[in-house]
Amino acid sequence: MDQGRFRRVAHTFARCRAEVKRTSGPEVGLCNRLAATAGRLLSDARMAFDLTIDVENSPGALAEVTGAVSDAGVNLAAATCIGNGERAELHILVPHPEAVRHALANTHIAVSREREVVVVDVDDRPGVLADLARRVAKAGVNLELVYIATRNRVVFGAADLDALRAAVTGSR
Repeated sequence: MDQGRFRRVAHTFARCRAEVKRTSGPEVGLCNRLAATAGRLLSDARMAFDLTIDVENSPGALAEVTGAVSDAGVNLAAATCIGNGERAELHILVPHPEAVRHALANTHIAVSREREVVVVDVDDRPGVLADLARRVAKAGVNLELVYIATRNRVVFGAADLDALRAAVTGSR
């Protein structure tokens, strides 16, 4: 199954979970299991998207965004937020952005930027990020985004994703 179809299937299951969450019955468990399975399949396919959300820098803003994402049945693989003024830039890592965009739109929150990113499994030891950064630099790739995700993973964003992938995986 191609990546586009995976995304559509995952989105459908996430929407199903969000809609059925308001009801009770056996279909709730089924939708939850299907959404989780679709999420795992997407993770195995190494698809990941960094979504940037411009939020008000106030108490409860993060809770509102993450609540909407959770209600859509999407697991956040990483999150980072930067902002010291009235606004903050929240980055979240998700396997399928469609369900997140839909859920956020329902709460009147917009995704300001969406990008596919490279996610690398790493060992939890000193120097791993430095080694990866050296490989990326040697390949002449300019990094636009770097952060750490759950389960010992590093998220990289760059304009040239193919060159970035080749640099961090050692393939050409």
